[in-house]
Amino acid sequence: MAQVTLRKLVKTYDETPAVRGIDLDIADKEFIVLVGPSGCGKSTTLRMIAGLEEITGGEIAIGGDVVNDVPPKDRDIAMVFQNYALYPHMSVFENMSFGLRLKKVPKDEIRRRVDDAARILDITELLQRKPKQLSGGQRQRVAMGRAIVRDPKVFLFDEPLSNLDAKLRVQMRTEIKKVHQKVRTTTVYVTHDQVEAMTLADRVVVMNGGIIEQVGAPNDLYHAPQTKFVAGFIGSPAMNFIPCKLEEAAGALRARVSDTISFPVPANRTARYKPHAGKESLLIGLRPEHIREEPRHLEPDQHVFEVGLEVTEPMGMETLVYFNIEGTEICGRVNPNAGAVDGGKMRLIADLNNLHLIDDSTGKVL
Repeated sequence: MAQVTLRKLVKTYDETPAVRGIDLDIADKEFIVLVGPSGCGKSTTLRMIAGLEEITGGEIAIGGDVVNDVPPKDRDIAMVFQNYALYPHMSVFENMSFGLRLKKVPKDEIRRRVDDAARILDITELLQRKPKQLSGGQRQRVAMGRAIVRDPKVFLFDEPLSNLDAKLRVQMRTEIKKVHQKVRTTTVYVTHDQVEAMTLADRVVVMNGGIIEQVGAPNDLYHAPQTKFVAGFIGSPAMNFIPCKLEEAAGALRARVSDTISFPVPANRTARYKPHAGKESLLIGLRPEHIREEPRHLEPDQHVFEVGLEVTEPMGMETLVYFNIEGTEICGRVNPNAGAVDGGKMRLIADLNNLHLIDDSTGKVL
């Protein structure tokens, strides 16, 4: 079993905290992605798991064994870096087999492992080439192959796709997912790209300022964020945050966002939100896809309002529309044939079934 356990993990650089006492349980064969903005502590956490960074406090266990004082080479992990770190004078076969040759693995076993990894990664025909004869995506596959042949307990990926162009990133993302389905090894993957995190992970760990904001399946983070940070970080375009005041009348609640626009709170949320009526610093959270053109038939808890559009962005399959409410810019997603034009008026609906109410003073989703 190769579960990875972090307990009260701390890393401090000259009294500057980089990781602030995080706890995390990674199951055997699970694909976990650490995601967050630059400086959030995700790469530092990965490097501590690898043994490349000394921990300041806490405990790391791999397969049930505490590895705090175990050197990297003895942790039975394999790491794929942002730069592929291939030896330019060696062939692909020699690069992939280098670690095994150092360990004096028999030649027949080396050949079998390299051939198996090459077949999984579809690079069999490249084994005799040198790195300079390979594209960026092919080099990344070789780096992954070098990790796979070692048959480690844990794979660690440190932003492995950030040097690739956008199209190749999408392609390699799919390849990494396929590889994990074939080679069921515990994987910890670091990225700042939330799309990468959502598409690859069994569970996503959102980090911010050295702490873990939320851990969950991609859909859970998207549809049920626990904090404003997670709500705003996951999803593109980002969730809209609209200042509001909760008003109570005849047992019902309305979220007022301007003199002319207020949204009726769905009845099934009334009891939950009622204690916050009249409170300052409240925000409505609505994703752009929950603000769209007025349909022919309204569903329950869809509310129509009219705005003047400032900017429209045709995207082919949809058009993004931008408008302003009381100084807050808001983005919606409408059908490309809905008639959205720069400077024009448009009737939109807010799908309040997907409303989030956020206390801006604490950053918590209520």
